[in-house]
Amino acid sequence: MSAGWNTIESDAGVFTYLLENLGVKDVQFEELISLDPEFLQQRGPVYGVIFLFKYPVGKQAQETPVDGTLDYDAAESRFFAAQTIQNACGTQALLSVLLNKDESIDIGPKLREFKDFTGAFPADLRGEALSNSELIRDVHNSFARASPFADEAHRLAIEEDDVYHFVAYTEMGGKLYELDGLQPAPILHGSCNSEEFPGKVIPVLQRRIERYPPQEIRFNLVAMVRDLRIRAREVGDQDWLYQEEQKRNAWQWENALRRHNFVGFIGELGKGVVRAKLAGGETAYAEWVNEAKRATSTSLTERRKAKGGLMSEEEAKDEVDPVP
Repeated sequence: MSAGWNTIESDAGVFTYLLENLGVKDVQFEELISLDPEFLQQRGPVYGVIFLFKYPVGKQAQETPVDGTLDYDAAESRFFAAQTIQNACGTQALLSVLLNKDESIDIGPKLREFKDFTGAFPADLRGEALSNSELIRDVHNSFARASPFADEAHRLAIEEDDVYHFVAYTEMGGKLYELDGLQPAPILHGSCNSEEFPGKVIPVLQRRIERYPPQEIRFNLVAMVRDLRIRAREVGDQDWLYQEEQKRNAWQWENALRRHNFVGFIGELGKGVVRAKLAGGETAYAEWVNEAKRATSTSLTERRKAKGGLMSEEEAKDEVDPVP
């Protein structure tokens, strides 16, 4: 891991436990598999949504947003931070919703202190304060995938690179806002209250997605909602509660795996298997390899039969000869 900000995944389990580790109470994230207002409404109360999309590198920035209008007053009166560092936009999007919903969410003492400390700052200094927060950075980095091959070199993205960006949508003061740290201010998308939010945010998201080519499908959308286990207990639905508890267990397991890389383990496992085969005698290793090749040939034969005896170019490359 580097001393800076590492990349994290757009994942409901990652975001849920990231906020929990920051001291936030009774909040979770749900992946949205459909741009359906009713689907989103059913998971209410909905505090906001986080949208991940491919960022158009090389495209000239516009002074005014394509959809909506910049609200500079909201940049001062609400929590809005400029993005000042690479790889922090995921956590920044979460906090953009969270720190504007602190009247209905228990954000914990650490984030409360951070919000109070940065309350009088302009957006650029709020972004700097967020980027330099050791607490937030350390929790963020604890959910990055461990990799022994991480490239610590920094360079500017070029047009051929796949660069992704997170933005947040939430209701604030009876209005629907888009909070993007790369913009100079929040983007206003019209009037909206908390009950109307699911129905009003979906058309905004649809318009945004429609600006991309039809073949572009690399989007991800998660909703910040109240802990669904609370709702399950309130309605007395034990099956639902069990499903939510199982989901949490799965998230914890996946998050634990993210903290480890298994390259060394796989290497030692491979060496152990080969060592065991070699211990069986001079011919044991060759027989083991030939057995694997026979299994591959059998699989290729069955695939050719299923295709009427034709062999593709890739299958021809896979033809194997036994070890003498």
